[in-house]
Amino acid sequence: MSYFRKLTQETTRLTQMLGREDKWLIVINADPDAMASALALKRIMVHRVAEVGIAHVNEVKRPDNLAMMRFLRIPTERLSPELRERYDHFAMVDSQPHHHPDFKSCSFSIVIDHHPITAASPVTAQFVDIRPDYGSVSTILTEYLYNLRIRPGKLLATALVYGIKADTQSFERHFVEADVKAFSYLTKSADMALVRKIIHSEYHRRWLKFFSKAFRKMRFVGQKGLFVYMDTLESADILVMLADFFSRVHGLSWNMLCGIVKKQAIVIFRGDGIGRNMGQMAAKMFGDLGSAGGHRGAARAEIDLAKFGDKPIEEALYKRLTGRKLPTKEKCPI
Repeated sequence: MSYFRKLTQETTRLTQMLGREDKWLIVINADPDAMASALALKRIMVHRVAEVGIAHVNEVKRPDNLAMMRFLRIPTERLSPELRERYDHFAMVDSQPHHHPDFKSCSFSIVIDHHPITAASPVTAQFVDIRPDYGSVSTILTEYLYNLRIRPGKLLATALVYGIKADTQSFERHFVEADVKAFSYLTKSADMALVRKIIHSEYHRRWLKFFSKAFRKMRFVGQKGLFVYMDTLESADILVMLADFFSRVHGLSWNMLCGIVKKQAIVIFRGDGIGRNMGQMAAKMFGDLGSAGGHRGAARAEIDLAKFGDKPIEEALYKRLTGRKLPTKEKCPI
């Protein structure tokens, strides 16, 4: 009996696409699941093609992501026109072509993902494997490795373990049985001490000041919700860090953290996975203004500031969330 489901047709189709003279670039929006999945796909490709590289479209600033790249030797570099010209085939993991503007510069032949599919943005690559029910793409790539009889080495197994752990929030967010099986299978080869090192690299010292600001600016919404507007920030990763922190507060079932990053309003949603669906909430609230959506427990929206016109951003966001005017500071129930 196979440990994972059989992927005979999928692996055959995938490997038949890989020619000896091909040069493949795996393009990602770098986070733990994306980097681990890219590393796994590179392992599948490396002995079948002439060259395979990994490139990311975002600026990597989060300490845990930087630690993961350093400790696990993930060879990713920033996507540029010069880098793109070196390759003739492109693959994508943990994203879909419409998820980031810089993806438009590549014509993708392979797309492997677990984010929800939208009717407005169909994926038309030659090879597509999108499973929205899975908790992580690291699990999907682990299944491919297993079916291809490739046992991951220590660093790859460690990356995949951390990818699953990060995207399922240690199985507190949505996951399926395959995620649990993959995690159990990989821990036999992974270095869990390295996983702990990466986890403990979560915060920059200079980010501590943002906790103080968030505490001053937080506004409760009903009994179980929280809204925080953080003004202008250097990185959306700060919002992610704060949203993850507030998701651990007893009595809060969801939160919405907002800020301005490079002329865009970035909105991060976190939920307990039991009550509100954060992906649906984000899409309903901001889908008419920009990119918005995600999973039941985590979602994101990105909106150009011009879409708000002359309205103050904090007031506009709060009105979209609650349907009410922003309360004065004195009336804010902190």
